[in-house]
Amino acid sequence: MTAIREYVKKGLFYKSVVEDGSDIIFIVDYDGEILYHNNSVEETLGHKPKSLVGKKLFDLILPATLNQFQREYKASTRKRFNESVEFQFLCKDKSYKYLEFNSINLKHKEGINALILDCRDITQRKEDAAELLRAQKAKEQFLANVSHEIRTPINGIAGMATLLSQNPTAKEQATYLNAIKSAAENLKVIINDILDLASIESGKLNFEKIGFNLNDLLHTVVDSFSVQSTQKGIGLTYALDERISKVLIGDPFRLNQILINLISNALKFTHDGHISINCQLERNTGKTQSIKIDVSDTGIGIPADKLNRIFESFSQADASVTRKYGGTGLGLTIVKQLVELQKGSITVNSIEEKGTTFSIVIPYTIGNTTELEEKASVFNKKQNELSNLKNLRILLAEDNDINRLYATSILKMWECTADIAENGYVALEKVRNNDYDIILMDIQMPVMDGFEATRAIKKSGAPKNQIPIIALTANSSSKDIEKCLASGMNDCIAKPFTPENLFGILIKYGRFRETQQALKPENETIDLSYLKKMSNNDKEFVDEIINSFVLNTPKAIKEIKSYLNSENWIKMEEQVHKIKPTLTMIGMPLARESAVEIEILTRSQSDIETLKRLVQKFCASLESALDQFKKLGY
Repeated sequence: MTAIREYVKKGLFYKSVVEDGSDIIFIVDYDGEILYHNNSVEETLGHKPKSLVGKKLFDLILPATLNQFQREYKASTRKRFNESVEFQFLCKDKSYKYLEFNSINLKHKEGINALILDCRDITQRKEDAAELLRAQKAKEQFLANVSHEIRTPINGIAGMATLLSQNPTAKEQATYLNAIKSAAENLKVIINDILDLASIESGKLNFEKIGFNLNDLLHTVVDSFSVQSTQKGIGLTYALDERISKVLIGDPFRLNQILINLISNALKFTHDGHISINCQLERNTGKTQSIKIDVSDTGIGIPADKLNRIFESFSQADASVTRKYGGTGLGLTIVKQLVELQKGSITVNSIEEKGTTFSIVIPYTIGNTTELEEKASVFNKKQNELSNLKNLRILLAEDNDINRLYATSILKMWECTADIAENGYVALEKVRNNDYDIILMDIQMPVMDGFEATRAIKKSGAPKNQIPIIALTANSSSKDIEKCLASGMNDCIAKPFTPENLFGILIKYGRFRETQQALKPENETIDLSYLKKMSNNDKEFVDEIINSFVLNTPKAIKEIKSYLNSENWIKMEEQVHKIKPTLTMIGMPLARESAVEIEILTRSQSDIETLKRLVQKFCASLESALDQFKKLGY
């Protein structure tokens, strides 16, 4: 304590607080001449110690603000103290920094016509405030854009519905219905953008790791824009580097989403010329390939001073762009986030009135043909699959009248038998008193929600507890899906769903109880017609697929049997799921159906004995296929 008192008594704190302190200290007379400044001017402003002594303070103030500063300074000479006076001070490098001073008037205590100015650097604070204001304005603009974008299709839907109620002709009716469908699709795109961004920013977006063929994906994406590009007279082409692996492991859905956003933008802002998608192998490590995709157009281009902001949330290059072309300003934000979350990068080069090129680079693991996911749409399945839906017994638990009408109309078209339950409690009672092949369960319902109803059904005795329950939910994040599966549901359909979505689910689960009974091993004859057709009868490709199957399947069978014996259901399902896509390609539809049933039973684990018999049947089918290929010389 004695040492501290001595330190204070001698004024030794002066050097720490004034000379070496972080604040800039000036002593300036009433006329503005700098009589003293501490060493902090060098660290903050770049001026050497004592280099500003004798200079006029006013000569170092931003000229455009000098008059205002002099008024504030003069006011400080009349007060004992003044605080929070902002000004911009000249740095050694000729730039200006925002400072703020608190002043002590030496006239009132020492009789000296001078001020002590205690100055702090507030440049960062000013920049943060400016950025906050800009972001706030951008968000306000976004909300205005979104409200306009949402109101437009809603007004269209409401208007067309009104016209439909006024006895239109058949031709007018078709026109109005097409307009309603188009408006609904536009509305869905806007809402999906908002939901995607929310999922990304909350860190709840997960990425698949499945096999896909980049050429197939590109062909599908480009084909989906063919009508639009033709109507505008814009050429739309793509090129693919032959060195890129036929099978890549990653998330094809998200890549599809990225490309759709970029191509949509290119079409929106291109009025003549062409759009090209060029895919190149950027880097090959032996295990991974970094794929570079350039989307180039001959459109209006982006001003150089706007390039650094086009990836920001809620923004477009210019407000006038929104007024002329529409949109929420979220597309490129989502694209950038999706690319970077996959450890990729995105850049843009643009020249006004010449065109723009967006370049993405994403690393993918190199896959093999056994990991190739089945590409065929459910609507390309054989006609007999549609006939399999006839008289399917379905319970639809849904509290919304329009959603009920939509779903039951589709089911009626497929000649299914549908019962309705407006809440979970009614659904539970109907399950107790009736037999169903499948239950479509809404999540949010009054009285009893979908989760509670599902848990109650799963606790009931067999066979009621084995009926597949499919969630109908507007919440389609991975966390929501996990919650549905944890409650005992077998699968999910995200709202708004399409007939294709519903068709696929019904084909997958609709004959659950019937197929459970069909456990007799079937030595089906392999049918290579699908494989030959999809490869344009490319013998080399066909042989590659078959040889891969013959090489990898014995090990897969051994592992499946091992996991079956140890009752490691998760690992067993992984192996079955891994081999499932190949079964379609080599013409084993019955074995593939068995694989689907195994996945269903593994998730629910409601009938372990049936599951075991089904796995044994599945392995026997694979062994039979290997024997057939052996006889063919593979």
